[in-house]
Amino acid sequence: MKAAQQLAAETDGTPWHALPANEVERQLKVSADQGLDAAQALERLDACGPNRLPQGKKRGPVARLLGQFNNILIYVLLVSGFIKLMLSLWLDASIIFAVVVLNALLGFVQEGRAEKALDSIRNMLSAHARVLRDGAARLISADDLVPGDIVLLESGDKIPADLRLLEVKNLRTEEAALTGESIPAEKTAATVSANATVGDRANMAFSGTLVVSGRATGVVVATGNHTELGRINQLLGEVTLLETPLLRQIKKFGYTITAVIGVVSVLLFAWGHWLGHMTFVQLFQAIVGIAVSVIPEGLPALITITLAIGVQRMARRNAIIRRLPAVETLGSVSRICSDKTGTLTLMEMMATSAVTADGAYDVTGDGYACEGEVSQDGRPVAGAVPDTLKMMCLVSCLCNDAELFQADGKWKVEGDPTEGALYPFAAKLGMDRGEVAAAAPRVDAIPFESEHKFMATLNRSADGDMLLVKGAPEVILEHCDRQQTSGGAVLIDRGHFAREGERLAARGERVLGLAWLPNPGLAGRPDGLDPRDLPRDLVFLGLVGLMDPPRKEAIEAVRECHDGGIRVTMITGDHKTTAAAVARRLGIGDGRTAVAGVEIEAMNDAALRECVREVDVFARASPEHKLRLVKAIQANGQVVAMTGDGVNDAPALKKADIGVAMGVKGTEVTKEAAGMILADDNFASISAAVKEGRTVYNNIEKAILFMLPTNVAQGAVIASAILFGFALPITAPQVLWVNMITSVALGLVISFEPHESDVMKRPPRAVDRPILNRFGIWRILFVGAALLIYTLLTFFALQTQGASEAMARTAAVNAITLGQVFYLLNSRHLILSSLSTQAHGGNPLLWYGILAVVVLQLLFTYAPPFQAIFSTESLPLSVWARLLAGAVLFFLFVEAEKLVIRSVPAWRNAVMAR
Repeated sequence: MKAAQQLAAETDGTPWHALPANEVERQLKVSADQGLDAAQALERLDACGPNRLPQGKKRGPVARLLGQFNNILIYVLLVSGFIKLMLSLWLDASIIFAVVVLNALLGFVQEGRAEKALDSIRNMLSAHARVLRDGAARLISADDLVPGDIVLLESGDKIPADLRLLEVKNLRTEEAALTGESIPAEKTAATVSANATVGDRANMAFSGTLVVSGRATGVVVATGNHTELGRINQLLGEVTLLETPLLRQIKKFGYTITAVIGVVSVLLFAWGHWLGHMTFVQLFQAIVGIAVSVIPEGLPALITITLAIGVQRMARRNAIIRRLPAVETLGSVSRICSDKTGTLTLMEMMATSAVTADGAYDVTGDGYACEGEVSQDGRPVAGAVPDTLKMMCLVSCLCNDAELFQADGKWKVEGDPTEGALYPFAAKLGMDRGEVAAAAPRVDAIPFESEHKFMATLNRSADGDMLLVKGAPEVILEHCDRQQTSGGAVLIDRGHFAREGERLAARGERVLGLAWLPNPGLAGRPDGLDPRDLPRDLVFLGLVGLMDPPRKEAIEAVRECHDGGIRVTMITGDHKTTAAAVARRLGIGDGRTAVAGVEIEAMNDAALRECVREVDVFARASPEHKLRLVKAIQANGQVVAMTGDGVNDAPALKKADIGVAMGVKGTEVTKEAAGMILADDNFASISAAVKEGRTVYNNIEKAILFMLPTNVAQGAVIASAILFGFALPITAPQVLWVNMITSVALGLVISFEPHESDVMKRPPRAVDRPILNRFGIWRILFVGAALLIYTLLTFFALQTQGASEAMARTAAVNAITLGQVFYLLNSRHLILSSLSTQAHGGNPLLWYGILAVVVLQLLFTYAPPFQAIFSTESLPLSVWARLLAGAVLFFLFVEAEKLVIRSVPAWRNAVMAR
């Protein structure tokens, strides 16, 4: 036991990829031929623990539920609810408590879903492993693997632990979820640099990844939490969810408004008690009426409903929201950090270039789909395909072991994606692979292996045998002495193809060389073809450049984001050259500058914060790098959206202000860590979601600037009576009635407001901008004062004309309600004019809300039960005419204020920059 613990301590943190295979065996005290014996395995299992990811401590359901109530506005709501219960306002109290419970349940459910992220990582681990124990191959539970175990891998296996490869035979592993690379990684047993990033450790096989082809023997060097997957699991567990900008602002706003209401209530109570014109009970009820009327108890409900409407709108744009506040966060996003593979690109290889001795060609299309064309200097060549290109298409179709097929309306490939991409290349030049395969069946083949880096097939056609070859350009060129031209085979110009190959590689393309030889005389060999049989007199056909192409719609979406003041940054695990090339096509960054993961490691936090201010392309980034980049951008005061599809993206997605996961090709880990899932894996859907998010915030802001001025006016009416010692123009129950019907029937209407035409032309909202800026405070005071004056004038005018106090109060209640109805028409546009019929379209619920208020106010005024409850009195028709005229004047007064703001450029810009 002590020996096993000492071994674990000595080898922890060892750079296994930098050590020769025999040194790895020596340090782990194991023989590759025999493996561990049973006693060694048991001792190491006791010392190192089982090969599984630990389960972190979770909060119980009760603690999670109670945690949802820890919010200042919830406290305010609960207090106001209990006060309304004491005033026997059962309906008001029921609505408030229903909102509180609904918010708590929503938060409880979403938090429970978020905890599934760690469980999803654990489910990626293999269940079984084939190992050597006591010199014999055995199938054991993956949980029982220990450092030093010799693991046997073959095609289709899920790798059960981190392995240092000892023997490799044409091994390729699918590591996209871990590294972000779009094509399988080719593996070797040779040592690599000690500072190589995970994606460059070609002699390592990582837990949770998949063997695509080949076989290998490897020794376990890390299990459980010590694997690369375990490291990501730890990062994900350490990352805490951020509050959204809106929640931070609402919390601060809640504290402020609570403090203001408390101070004002105490001062008014003291003043009213000193004046002595009210009894203690009357004064207390009046103060409670002020407090409850000013508290925006409808605000949490309104925010929840507005966010829910945003969720529905986004779902129609292929953006599925998992956490409700994430809707608003999208409207605040100032920087989108996107993974490359599958998000900005198709995650499908495509032939994009071809080069022959006669010239260079461009290939258009959409991934594996066969639609597209091949052109030279902008002119399509489909009508008269050169013979050299025809031969390249022949090699593409016949010297190929991949299968391309359609499933669920999407093209999919079985085998090497690079080989699969050659079929559409041939199809775009009019070649049918089925017909070609039937006309020239395969006789023999040399399979591709990493040792010789080419594949060759011997095919028999009506014109005789032909040898077709494809592979690494430098290898193919070594076996060629001629090149194919339109006039026939001539002496090869190696320099030309070397230069063209470098040009294509600099564009981020993966380059293949194609060659052939008619009548090679290789048929009938008893042992079949061998790599050593490849002749040295092949005819070189040309080069094909392949890459994972950018999505067409992503290019437009990036441009729209830039127009809206949102920076787009690419953070990928792919190579620096490829990342820079794709970014250049997408319009991300300056088209030249890219920073690699090793450079990120060399920077401290301050240097990295400076770096992210200038650079928008980061390559070969590990999970830690992505997490550090997100933190650095946030430290610069930006609101970050992070997109991704692999396990390596999960920690950064969770840390970002909003994580965006891919719904089609994304792992369950990223989906659980994210706040939003893209149903179509399309970056363009993020741009659409940002538009919806901005609209949601605009509607919340409009609702606040509708509710607070009217709430202030309601409270100010009662406060005026206390301050100046006159009879209450509106009683506390009447104020609560107005508060309830306007919050529900009018306030919620704003939640359904459509997009403003210029919503994606404005810069993002500043992260430190308060929910009420100077304009908001001005609007509250201005409208509140105007509505107060209108209400008091109505009350005193009727009293002067000899009306009873009950009738004057009824008129005052209807005045303040009508004022709010007309102010709703003002509020749909913060400073744009509402003096047109076009300004009042687009929201059919507007008129239903107004109609509901009118009907309720008529019941309030004329229905005997309401008269008994609220001490109201019927109004003559002439009073309604004056009330309506006053409301229209109030509406025009607010429109005049908006006109003044529009007329002063500095004021207008300050408001529109919100």
